[in-house]
Amino acid sequence: MKRSELEQLLNDYLKPDQFRDYCPNGLQIEGKEDIGKVVTGVSASIELFKHAIDKNADAIIVHHGIIWYKSPYIIKGSFKERIKLLLQNDINLFAYHLPLDAHPEIGNNAIIAKELGLKEVEPFGIFNDQNIGIKGKIEPCSFEDFFEMIKAKINAKAIFFPFGSEVIKTIGIISGAAQKELRTAVEERLDLYLTGEVSEETYHLAKEERIHFVAAGHTATEEFGIKALTEFLKQNSSIDAEFIKIENPI
Repeated sequence: MKRSELEQLLNDYLKPDQFRDYCPNGLQIEGKEDIGKVVTGVSASIELFKHAIDKNADAIIVHHGIIWYKSPYIIKGSFKERIKLLLQNDINLFAYHLPLDAHPEIGNNAIIAKELGLKEVEPFGIFNDQNIGIKGKIEPCSFEDFFEMIKAKINAKAIFFPFGSEVIKTIGIISGAAQKELRTAVEERLDLYLTGEVSEETYHLAKEERIHFVAAGHTATEEFGIKALTEFLKQNSSIDAEFIKIENPI
């Protein structure tokens, strides 16, 4: 497959033009034109790039790329090493951020909602006038039971602040670092809010507003979309696509 064909396939499916993001979505570093092997991962890193080189990958696709609108202008340190590895090995780097959070089929939030059994799902959480997250209802259950399900399906080391009602019925979900949207969950009177990260102020807000809060890990909540995109490529192209898990406790 040609690089331009892969980019068109990804853009047609993920629709990055519909998002006002923190970064450019799509091709971030240009490599070779012909692509047969693709390695995918949550975040761009030297470790991931070295795995891709070992596997003779022609392209890497990630959720978190290396170019952000607040990136440094000086190319040095690990930023230099990342670019050097890609250019020396003629490897393409594609990145899709919000499109992989919000996609209705393979988005992080859509898959988490499905894993947790949400019904009557609706959009939840606004960023730059666009919906990113999902809210919905579940079969009423205790916080303890829901806690165990999150540990089993998302992250055994998830952080929980159990300050809400004894029975959970309504949930809001935004993957990644969306802890500030806890206020939106409070305003919408949800029983529980799940995201990836937690801030110091989150504990007190959850306790004072009497809502359950879960920080299930930034990386853990954002593996779902890139894994699903890997399967999409396997089924819809001639590319050999492989997801590489890079451990990250955050």
